[in-house]
Amino acid sequence: QQQRVAIARAMMQQPKVLLADEPIASLDPLNAKVVMDSLRDINLREGITVVTNLHTLDTARAYCSRIIGMAAGKVVFDGAPEDLDRDAVRTVYGADASGAEISEAITSTSVTIRPKITASAGPLEPAFPGY
Repeated sequence: QQQRVAIARAMMQQPKVLLADEPIASLDPLNAKVVMDSLRDINLREGITVVTNLHTLDTARAYCSRIIGMAAGKVVFDGAPEDLDRDAVRTVYGADASGAEISEAITSTSVTIRPKITASAGPLEPAFPGY
């Protein structure tokens, strides 16, 4: 509900552009849909440009007309959702993964990318010795 209140407050200012910083973070799927539907409605009915950052590709594909993907602070993809292919996703996420994992990243709200360990400092010490 905080997200919807924030959107309502922003709309009172009659903006030309609405910036939504992770508007569906920590929301359950139903409320995420309500918020994203509201943002789409604002865009379509009011003609207000909505700029948002999303971390789930399925949501971006469903709601956005343009996706800008960044990696290491640089734009590595800028295009339509239908142009976001495996190679673009691999570039955005820096994934060196099999096609199945990339396909999951394109369609899932829970992306799992396994980090690579390139060096080790030796054995780990127990956090609480004796337990």
